Amino acid sequence: MKSIKIEQLEVSSAVIDMGKKVGAGLAAIGLAGAGVGVGVVFAAFVLAVSTNPSVRGELFKLAMLGFALTEAVGLLALMMSFLILYS
Repeated sequence: MKSIKIEQLEVSSAVIDMGKKVGAGLAAIGLAGAGVGVGVVFAAFVLAVSTNPSVRGELFKLAMLGFALTEAVGLLALMMSFLILYS
């Protein structure tokens, strides 16, 4: 009877561990979205500057704002992944 309870605890611990790893991996998918978002921001910046070079300074400020917001979302996804994995 005692050995059955110990085996059940080991199995349940392994299932919880597996669930944490899968959850952390799924939460890390947001990092790929952040990478794509940064690419889109700078692609749009290059296209806009090549169309109208006289507004480069203003567009650069907006591109940096877009970059910062996109990276913030990526960092939130990374934080959630670590919280799931290590809590």
